Amino acid sequence: MTADDIVRAARSIFSRGLTHGSTGNISVRTANGILVTPTGSSLGTVEASDLSLIDDHGVHLSGPKPSKEAFLHAAVLRARPSAHAVVHTHSTYSAAVSCLRGLDTDSVLPPLTAYYAMRVGRLPLLPYHAPGDASLKDLAAATAATRHAMLLSNHGPVVAGASLAAAMDALEELEETAKLFIILRGLPVNPLTDEQAAALGAPA
Repeated sequence: MTADDIVRAARSIFSRGLTHGSTGNISVRTANGILVTPTGSSLGTVEASDLSLIDDHGVHLSGPKPSKEAFLHAAVLRARPSAHAVVHTHSTYSAAVSCLRGLDTDSVLPPLTAYYAMRVGRLPLLPYHAPGDASLKDLAAATAATRHAMLLSNHGPVVAGASLAAAMDALEELEETAKLFIILRGLPVNPLTDEQAAALGAPA
């Protein structure tokens, strides 16, 4: 994965309304460190030359100042050696779900579709932390050790993947399931059973 891959992913995310303004950030693991989108940037306009390089503990190595949530990307990648990319957005329906009361914090969204079960699996909800609050680091790492996707309360999703494409696919499936969840809220639903989800190979 290269800087150009990040730029293409950023354009795709922004153009399809999965993030807005200067929200959201992307990172990929490279041989030299972790490339991450910079602070205050829009995923709709970020260029390869704008990207920051950090180490696996979030220390800034080179390039513009990294996103204030770079520590979160580093923590997730450190906890998941098999992951090579992390995508974080404030996508509308996922963010809406993160603001609701009475959610199952161990598994926020039910497996309404087979593709959600295959690409996301169980989605833990992490308690609220202000954006850039580094005290989230240890909790995010502990969560990422067993789950590749998480939802930050009153904020949005964080998804890791073996590749940037895999992380984006899971993020999009999460957002679509959050949309279904909001649309169906208050109606009787028939999610997949644990057995059906397990048969699809729900990810960890």
